[in-house]
Amino acid sequence: MSTFSRRLLAASETNRSLLCVGLDPDPSLMAVGDVAEFNRAIVRATRDLVCAYKPNVAFYESLGLSGLEALRATVDFIREEAPGVVVLADVKRGDIGSTNLRHAASLFDVWGFDAATVNGYVGGEAMEPLLAREDKGVFVLCRTSNPGAAEIQDLTVVAYGGEMPLYQAVATRAARWNRLGNVGLVVGATYPSELRSVRSLCPNMPILLPAVGAQSGDLAAAVAAGADQSGRNLLVSSSRAVTYASRDPADFESAARDVAVGLRDRINEILDGEGKGWPRD
Repeated sequence: MSTFSRRLLAASETNRSLLCVGLDPDPSLMAVGDVAEFNRAIVRATRDLVCAYKPNVAFYESLGLSGLEALRATVDFIREEAPGVVVLADVKRGDIGSTNLRHAASLFDVWGFDAATVNGYVGGEAMEPLLAREDKGVFVLCRTSNPGAAEIQDLTVVAYGGEMPLYQAVATRAARWNRLGNVGLVVGATYPSELRSVRSLCPNMPILLPAVGAQSGDLAAAVAAGADQSGRNLLVSSSRAVTYASRDPADFESAARDVAVGLRDRINEILDGEGKGWPRD
């Protein structure tokens, strides 16, 4: 088991949670105007309920230098208040090897993220600077949650001795890249049947599961299809449903906690129903 895999498992077991909260600041929706202050409140409210936080870097970049400063403050605060929780950068990087070397240095050394989402279209050779970091997770886009995903990802390709949808070929290839045990996949909760097929191809790899909540992914079907045989290696990501549970400065923190508790507990009920729950004390 890689250093990253152990860290993710420890985070999940400590809080008995597969919940990942996305931190995607939108000033038009935030209950308070300061991004770092807003994120600190969300982290305080949920730090014992999650296995990971997932800041989407584009939301910070779009705010200019102040957004990047808020991202730095957010990562630092998570390290102080929830040091065992994984911090996953949603960036979807992917370029030729020399550029990916810089991406790896930026994401893992400068920003100190534990993991990042990547686009594997450039292939394993170019991905090597990211894949080579055994202590860092690399989540490869596989079957995304947006309505237009099928336009490319469902194309039939000839690979690995037969015909299959492109997303299955990506999953199969990612499993081959996983020689250090630090590679995962991104599969949307809106496609539980596709998720089930990916899990069968990659039985032990972590899967980041976006589109729970605001995009109306079927939680029960997705958790049942996406968790591994032990009920682990799944990050069930919810962003807006948690962070914007209330836009009232007086109660947005408690409202975020209430939604996160409900999601965490519902996920655990599903795991229990599958015979994959957390050990009893």
